[in-house]
Amino acid sequence: MRFEVYGKQGCAKCMSTKEKLHHLVRKADAEASVAMAFVDMDTIEGLAEGAFYDVSEIPTVILRSGAGEALARWDGRIPPSIEVQAYLGSRQGAGAVE
Repeated sequence: MRFEVYGKQGCAKCMSTKEKLHHLVRKADAEASVAMAFVDMDTIEGLAEGAFYDVSEIPTVILRSGAGEALARWDGRIPPSIEVQAYLGSRQGAGAVE
């Protein structure tokens, strides 16, 4: 699995989102099976990737399977812990790190 966080470096909500996801992944002991990526929407590359995935609010978090399929998406908000934990609990060890 892979969490993709679309945000901006100077955005406190975006940084909180990254920290929360890292914490939940560590807490679930899923670091070996869950990758994390931050897409900086202040860069040309980040804007292009965000446009491709129809990201219009920050932070946006997309959770993808090892095959790249979108499993969940949270637009303009920090994902609730219980929702993230449900994916980590049900998918722990099920996907390759990308």
